[in-house]
Amino acid sequence: MAAQSTRAGVVTCPDCDLSVPIDDPNEAIELHRRHASVTAHSVVWKSVGIDAAVSEADVTGALYELEDAYPDGVPFGTLTASLADHGISIGETLEIVSDLRMDGKIYEPRDDHILSV
Repeated sequence: MAAQSTRAGVVTCPDCDLSVPIDDPNEAIELHRRHASVTAHSVVWKSVGIDAAVSEADVTGALYELEDAYPDGVPFGTLTASLADHGISIGETLEIVSDLRMDGKIYEPRDDHILSV
């Protein structure tokens, strides 16, 4: 019997007929960037299939909660998935991350992974 793959979830575009299953949370970030560059639309998490729940409803608080599980950097996709239940979109999360990076409050130890300073 073949092993079943575990999905990280599904992302969708509220403005298009687009719904894409995601295997790795950072695939949602790649899809968001491509889709936004072509359509100017933002994709959002329709369903999250990973354990990324956080109690904080803001990027900084969620990042602090996730850092213990990801000492080499919290993947952007996991951070955006964790905030989806709080109504924060992928695009909004990435904008806040960009602002935090410019303010020197976070850093990116490797591509698309962040930690607080």
